[in-house]
Amino acid sequence: MQRLAGFMRTYWSRGTAGRPTPRSLNAFMQRMWLLALLFKLLGSSWDVSWHFKWLRDDLAPPHLLNTVGTGIAIGLVLAHSFTGYGVEKASLRLMQWGTGIFVIAGPIDIINHRINGLDLTAWSPSHLLLYTGTAIMIAGVIRNWYRTYPRSAGRSRGWTLGMLALWLFLFEDVFFPQLQQEYGVLEIASWFRGAPYAEPSLLSFAADQLGRPVDDLSLNNFAMPIPPWVYPLWALVICVPLLAFARRMVGFAFTATAVTAGYLAYRLVIWPLLVVGNFPPSVPPVWLLALGLAVDLVFLLRSPVVRTVVGGIGVTAVGYGALWLQATASGSPTGLGSMDIAQWRTEFETGHPLRAVPVQWNTIALAAIGLLITWGIAEWLSGRTMPGQDRPPPLTVEFAPEPPRNAAGQLTGPGPAGSAAPTGSERADGRPGEHHGHPEGDRQHQ
Repeated sequence: MQRLAGFMRTYWSRGTAGRPTPRSLNAFMQRMWLLALLFKLLGSSWDVSWHFKWLRDDLAPPHLLNTVGTGIAIGLVLAHSFTGYGVEKASLRLMQWGTGIFVIAGPIDIINHRINGLDLTAWSPSHLLLYTGTAIMIAGVIRNWYRTYPRSAGRSRGWTLGMLALWLFLFEDVFFPQLQQEYGVLEIASWFRGAPYAEPSLLSFAADQLGRPVDDLSLNNFAMPIPPWVYPLWALVICVPLLAFARRMVGFAFTATAVTAGYLAYRLVIWPLLVVGNFPPSVPPVWLLALGLAVDLVFLLRSPVVRTVVGGIGVTAVGYGALWLQATASGSPTGLGSMDIAQWRTEFETGHPLRAVPVQWNTIALAAIGLLITWGIAEWLSGRTMPGQDRPPPLTVEFAPEPPRNAAGQLTGPGPAGSAAPTGSERADGRPGEHHGHPEGDRQHQ
């Protein structure tokens, strides 16, 4: 309590975004965002598996775990907004808008379920509103970390690792709706085996909504209501440009590979945990590794225009090829995307497992055209917002001096909270010296 009281006395005062912040507080607040997003990630991962087993429950444990992360995020937005510490103005606006959209989407989602009953699909409007709010929030956190996270010459590992983690969170959020198909195909396989993962009450509820008995058609509508063209197009046209933007923003030669490998590693870690906990498993998207590596290889090319063309066509080919290899290696029929549920059952009963997401393969040309457009947009946006080549970029913020502490390391206050522009400022590299810029001064990055 003494530490908390000292912290509040020192820092809790009104200020505007861009306020000079001690390096220790700046790093602490930004690292707390990593914790918030980790809780949200854990909760959402458990939530999708939960809903392939049980009827929806507003107070289900996954929702509560996600709410812990949301609560931390809201607390950080309020702290940034009130004190002005640890954030620049444009980044704060993104955090505020993203958090606001997410908070508003929560009640809308509850109302949607009250009116429409079971709405399992991850692609419903209320669910997409939740993902969109989270994505905008994370974009604000990424922008703030990119421009303001404390670092000094030759010591940028913390900045790079943080950027990779934040891009992993953003990639997971945008890719998340795809879990509908990755869980759904295994749910159907469990039904064909006669041991469905879903509880009888959930299966009955889903069938009643269609006015049908619990059968193959009602199960298919519950588990796999998404057309087979969605999975490859969403991954390539929407998710791959994020990897391209991340590669340019972070500057690490294997950024896209690290993001996809980190995401896959996380999925492989929670997979056995969910199974041991008697929750449904999913199809791990191993094919994403090929996408990440392909994006990094494209960045060996210097010209953004050439990268766009090669990336749009080449990465699409790699993506569809990797999807086909994963399906083939799993033993699943590669033609699931052109079959109906009756044909799926026939394939299963003749000895073919269902372990791969159905894909409509003739969409490859559409995916290439879409990726050409979105990759080009990513190149254009990144070129406008990050004109320099240095990574990390030069700091554009002013750090306040560290506040006084007692022998036990506790803040004694009032410290920098007593002034919106304290004297004795530090240089961006942490050494005493003259003023080296203000967050509002570098307009080319706004």
